[in-house]
Parts: sequence; structure tokens; C-alpha cells
Amino acid sequence: MAKKIRGVTFEENNNNSMGLEFYNLSHRFGYQSPNWPYFEDVKIERIHYHAKSGVLSQRITTSMHNTTHIDAPAHVIQGTPFIDEVPLPHFFGSGIVVSIPKKKWEPITYDDLEKAAGKVVRPRDVVLVNTGWHKLYEDSEDYFCRAPGFVSSAGEWFVEKKVKVVGHDTQANDHPLATAIGPQRNGPLHPHLAEEYKAWSGGRDWKDDFPEWEPVHRILFKNGILGIENVGGDIDKVTAGAAPSRSSRGTGTVATAVSCASWRSSIRKARSASTRGRSSNAGQTLWRRQSPMSRPITVTARRCACSARKRAARRR
Repeated sequence: MAKKIRGVTFEENNNNSMGLEFYNLSHRFGYQSPNWPYFEDVKIERIHYHAKSGVLSQRITTSMHNTTHIDAPAHVIQGTPFIDEVPLPHFFGSGIVVSIPKKKWEPITYDDLEKAAGKVVRPRDVVLVNTGWHKLYEDSEDYFCRAPGFVSSAGEWFVEKKVKVVGHDTQANDHPLATAIGPQRNGPLHPHLAEEYKAWSGGRDWKDDFPEWEPVHRILFKNGILGIENVGGDIDKVTAGAAPSRSSRGTGTVATAVSCASWRSSIRKARSASTRGRSSNAGQTLWRRQSPMSRPITVTARRCACSARKRAARRR
């Protein structure tokens, strides 16, 4: 139930007195963490250190859109809420993790989402999409420039299903070629990809296939849906939410995405043959954490804690 870290004893994520399991769904943040192509590197300075002051203090200079982070609507849509203006319930909730494996530059569409999760997603859910791309997360063109990504129809699916948070294990809420990486506003940052895309697509021009700048960002944010980019960590294992920083007038925030669940819960893998009629297509897997309470839940620490308190009361 306890483990020692550098000589100090702590409770474990998955074995603790609260009776909860915690999973970190974030990539690391810090020195030389992989960065979107036109952002400056993270800078971390020691302004006090043990040999000098007897304490260790750091000053961090960073974009708030580094590593695993949440985009606020104001990031792209002028006049919409900043991160500190979004109420906390929008960062936590029940939800699902949907596995939709994708390869280089493949789009994630309305039909992909509907086939994988249309029968199980519920209004106000947190929906995390696992393409498998988090396994390639590093300082590379492949991860940032050749990733799969959402196209406009996917954004429309999230709005139609009334989800409140969208997370994914890719570089942006849009396909990379619908950002400044491709032929869009502030770009192309990588003009050499134009010919590569033409060869990959069988002769199509990337300007024809990606005529709009960040359309999915705009669809989500205009409808009050938050986006968590670069989800990673234990996403292959579990379901989730995220803890934001209260950054005044922030356009986003580096975040720790976390999943917690009752110690009695189990992960159910939904298949098309499910007796409950909740299905997923071949090659597409949907995970929902089954709660001892009335319905499957994902994150919501409050609800999990409530469940733990009820069990403790029954034991008394």
C-alpha cells in the first residue's frame, strides 16, 4: 500500500487507503519535452538551490500548449472564454476511451466515431480517442507533421453527441495539414511536405484536401467543447479527465490528465457481440470503466470518493 521514493513513503496510485485507482494519462513536461514546431523550448532555471539557499525553487518559461494540455476556446476564437473562466465541472466527468487505430495522415471522421462509439457515448461525456499515435510521441516530424487527425465531420459528431471534452493522442485538435504545418494561416511551416502528400495521396493537392484553417478547433470551441491534445501515459489501460491550472486569461494550460475509479471497478471491453448491444467495429475498441454505482464512469474524483465513503459507511 506504500512505496518509498527517494527515502520518503507515499501511498501508491493503484493501492491506497482511498480505495481508488489513479492513472496518469499525460506525457512528461519539462526540459526538452517534444514541442509543436513553432513554439520556443521550455526553459527551467533554478533561482534558489540547496547549496546556496537551503531550498530548491525554479522559474519556468513555457508556452501553455506544450506536451499534454487543454485548449481554451480563446486559443482560436476571439471573444470566447479563457481557461480560468471555464467552470471546473467541464474538466471532469464520466466518459469513454475509444480506440481507433490510424496511420500516417489518415483522417478521423464522423463515420469512424459513430461506428466505434455511437451506441455508447452519452451527453456530457468526456471522449478520449486513442489512435495509437502516442507511442510515437517524441521530437520528430513523424509525430507532429504526419499524424492522423480529426476532420470537420468529426467535430460535428462531438457537437451532435453533446460531449463536453474531447481528448486524443495526437498533436492537435485538427489534422496536422489543417494547421500551420500545412498550407494554412501562418504556414506552411514544412513546405517540403506538399510533394510528399501528393505522392502519398495519389496526386492530390493538399490545398484541395485541407482548404480550411483549424476547422475542428473552431467547431469545438464555438460549442463550448474543450480539447485535450497529446494525451498519453496509461491511455491504453483506462478511462479519464484533466486538472487545469488557473492561468489568468490563459489560452490553454499544461495539464495532468488523470483517471480514477473505485477499487471494485473493472474495465469492460465492448464488442459487437455484446449482449447489451453496445458495439465497436473490428479494429476499433471502446473501453468504459464499470463502476459499482449505477452506470459506468470515467474520471470524476468526487463520484469515486463518494463511492468510497459509502463503502466505508457500510463497513461501520
